[in-house]
Amino acid sequence: MSLWFVLALMTFGAIFAVLWPLGRRAARQPEGRESAVYRDQLAEVDRDIAAGLIGETEAAAARVEIGRRLIAAADAEEAAAPPSSLRLRRAVAVVALVGVPVLAGGLYLRLGTPAMPDFPLASRMRAPAGGQSLDQLVAQVQAHLEKNPTDGRGWGVLAPVLGRVGRFEDAAQAFRNAIRYDGDSATRRAGLGEALAGAANGVVTAEAKAEFERAVALDASDVRARYFLGLAAEQDGRPKEAAAIWRAMLDKAPPDAPWRPLVAAALARIGAVAQAAPDGASAKLPALPEGAAAAAQGMSEGDRAAMIRGMVDRLATRLKQNGDDVEGWLRLARAYMVLNEPERAHAARDDARRALAADEVGLRKLNEGLKALGIDG
Repeated sequence: MSLWFVLALMTFGAIFAVLWPLGRRAARQPEGRESAVYRDQLAEVDRDIAAGLIGETEAAAARVEIGRRLIAAADAEEAAAPPSSLRLRRAVAVVALVGVPVLAGGLYLRLGTPAMPDFPLASRMRAPAGGQSLDQLVAQVQAHLEKNPTDGRGWGVLAPVLGRVGRFEDAAQAFRNAIRYDGDSATRRAGLGEALAGAANGVVTAEAKAEFERAVALDASDVRARYFLGLAAEQDGRPKEAAAIWRAMLDKAPPDAPWRPLVAAALARIGAVAQAAPDGASAKLPALPEGAAAAAQGMSEGDRAAMIRGMVDRLATRLKQNGDDVEGWLRLARAYMVLNEPERAHAARDDARRALAADEVGLRKLNEGLKALGIDG
């Protein structure tokens, strides 16, 4: 109702501005310049007669000619004068005040769609307008949420988008706001856990794992939460538990499930690396690329151990040359823990902290990852 009131007020204001000149009483028009000249000429003829400059005959002829011109000039001025009928002005005012709004409203109700709801926020984010980047749309939604901080659905729309553009900490806060203002759900808990893992450079921290567990408690079939719980087991050195989780997912998945290749690849990685790791080491050796893990299946136990050792050593050498890679340090520390070399893991921890001393954000992510690995301190 407030919108209609504002529109009506603007309409009447525009009409009033147009009708105000019509409503004012017309001022008396000054005498026409041409007719005034002729009247002056008649008076001048009378003065010439009194002074004896012209005779009565010439004066009479002059009066006739000047009078003819005066009448013609007066008729022309009267025809050019604007109408000043009060009745006409009132008629125009009634038409403008009543007719125009009624006509405009009728056309809008017939041709417009006053009952159409606002374009949903989620649709705006899924279908960016031409010429607008995703960052611009995110900024617009954030501006909306600054004015409406309790819009839980808006936070729920924004959160996954922030995660896709790599703003994991902002995404985590957005998921928390969505849960706080619009209710809990397995999807939002899993999204929060994924954002926390992303902020920790792919490490499933204890906080992220707790969110995935909450998601499974709300919905035992939530695919994302179950996958990351398997990843957490892999990172914690429990490959059999991770394999069990992922096998159960594949057993119950439809053949055309889009996430089947991802889980199948993770399961294959677990099997290959578990066989390659000596002394029952964990399947999670982050220094191993997937191609090397597959190649290790055809090697003897000694060759596989030598290959893994070589990869870990090369990673350590690279980090000594470029110590800005937070994820690389975490991979190296985890690899030493998997190889049952805690002293080297602690040394890598200390080297990483020295290399990242000037990077506050990187150091914080490193400490979170080390805490999750159990080698903090």
